[in-house]
Amino acid sequence: MNISIIGSGYVGLVTGACFAELGNKVICADNNAKKISLLKNGIVPIYEPGLEEMVRLNLKNKRLKFTSSIRAAVKASEVIFIAVGTPAFGNGEADLTGIENVARSIAQNIDGYRLIVEKSTVPVETCAWVKKTIFTYIRKGYKFDVVSNPEFLREGSAINDFIHPDRIILGVESAKAKQIMSDLYRPLNRPILITNIKSAELIKHASNAFLATKISFINAISRICDKVGADIKEVAQGMGLDNRIGRYFLHAGIGYGGSCFPKDLEAFINISEKLGYDFQILKAVRDTNEEQKKFVLQKIKDELWIIKGKTIAVLGLAFKPNTDDLRNAPSIDLVKALIQEGARVKVYDPKAMGKARETLKNVIFCKDLYQAANSADCLVVATEWNEFKELDFTRLKKSLKRLLVVDARNIYDPKLLKALGFTYIGVGRGNG
Repeated sequence: MNISIIGSGYVGLVTGACFAELGNKVICADNNAKKISLLKNGIVPIYEPGLEEMVRLNLKNKRLKFTSSIRAAVKASEVIFIAVGTPAFGNGEADLTGIENVARSIAQNIDGYRLIVEKSTVPVETCAWVKKTIFTYIRKGYKFDVVSNPEFLREGSAINDFIHPDRIILGVESAKAKQIMSDLYRPLNRPILITNIKSAELIKHASNAFLATKISFINAISRICDKVGADIKEVAQGMGLDNRIGRYFLHAGIGYGGSCFPKDLEAFINISEKLGYDFQILKAVRDTNEEQKKFVLQKIKDELWIIKGKTIAVLGLAFKPNTDDLRNAPSIDLVKALIQEGARVKVYDPKAMGKARETLKNVIFCKDLYQAANSADCLVVATEWNEFKELDFTRLKKSLKRLLVVDARNIYDPKLLKALGFTYIGVGRGNG
């Protein structure tokens, strides 16, 4: 098919590259001319495993193009995905200005039937506004359909998530839209759920809110574990073996971050309030996540007594491994809190150092984890990169001033580290 993706950010770029990989002709459009220039040359401005190679291959095979002209993208394609950003206002409400602007531009350039697919994460009823906007600006005589097709891409595994999704959600209003979208996704041979548009819009927010709830719940249980001497890893394993619960997202740590969970949770709370429902569960999820960051900071303070003047090494800045995304990363909040306490902070991340230099001030950026650990009073693991899991503890012992490891992601074996002479502090490992 001939497809356009309006918005070449994380979701748009991955979606466009993957559709091209499936044999479609794809045009990705974005109003950021610098980004488009880089992409035309096969340079991907974000880190996502396998994405740059996929973009370059499909550029070479002429299945993937980039443009800064929405007009050109609309004219060339029958299926048009909207994948622009929906940043949050101060009250958590999603800013849909970009969605409206794109909908208007699409309407003004339609010259035949078009299927407009809402891919961005948006509040329920947004597709109705997209439809109304297009009706307002479209020239008479041209027909179109609007579809809700929420994305469920996880940073660090986005390509695999696109090619092997658990399910594909299609919110449609017409038989024609249903047929086109079903044909588009048929090569993936994955379950397709057809719903009405409002149900599809709600599925995305409901899914992310539930996953965030699981994380905050297990983090709350970790606090109890520390108080009674239980091990959260064992508790989570016992819970996860129950098929009704499942083992995923039961990993206690410093809290969730990223561009999706915090933003989507706030948006869902805001949506609910507008509809007259006080979603207290989600407010508790949000509050628990914020408290978890303070909980880890307090663990460091309890062990060091005085933070001021101490050297603390923080390993991991991205909100999760296999990405360079620092948005709402708990590690960034922790680093800033340590600096405010007067600590000398050294940091290292395998992929996020470039972006971190734009975000963090008054820290020491290190070339590797051992340089970060050198002469440190405390080593904090804030992101569970595989590189950190394979750390050489014999070498580490020679680097640290004090053999204190605060494992904020619970990636190490407490017994092993204690046997090697380290003071080990985990989250919910019974050493509160």
